[in-house]
Amino acid sequence: MSDVSIVIASHSGYGHTAQIAAAVEDGARSATGTRVHRVDIASLGDADWELLDAADAIVFGTPTYMGTASGAFHAFAEATSKRWMTRAWSDKLAAGFTNSGSMSGDKLHTLQYLSLLAAQHGMLWVSLNLLPGWNTTTSTAQDDNRLGFYLGAGAQSFNDSPAVHDADLSTARHLGRRVAEHARIHRAGLAAAAR
Repeated sequence: MSDVSIVIASHSGYGHTAQIAAAVEDGARSATGTRVHRVDIASLGDADWELLDAADAIVFGTPTYMGTASGAFHAFAEATSKRWMTRAWSDKLAAGFTNSGSMSGDKLHTLQYLSLLAAQHGMLWVSLNLLPGWNTTTSTAQDDNRLGFYLGAGAQSFNDSPAVHDADLSTARHLGRRVAEHARIHRAGLAAAAR
């Protein structure tokens, strides 16, 4: 079986979300037989659209601004309408991640928006599948999924620092690996069903 293709389609306003995208990429690359590409959705060219169309899985990423995805991400979502009309991304896997300056920051709404975009395209959403961390007196802020999201990876980065929390980067790596592993399973299942 050839390598599965994962494309991370993201926008980063101040660099935090780009660091999370790199962690998702690292996680996906850690799975055997995976090719990973990152595309900046704010400057897509024809080659980027071709990568997206050929992908087995697309991982959407955006900062959360004012309770939703960035304006650049919304413009990208609108630009996918031709693919929506032709069902070009139907049955691909999808997942998502987001970041904001606050612990909550209304990131859940952004993850819901990303999953809804995937559903409109007929894609199959891959959840985070991590129990929440940092929710007992014996746990710490270094736990994976320290912010307690299930739908995708949520991260918090201080507005006055370029750093992204190590636990959030670890959580993003987990998401990337999970998507890659499920993309391989999904492709094998489709091949078996076609026989």
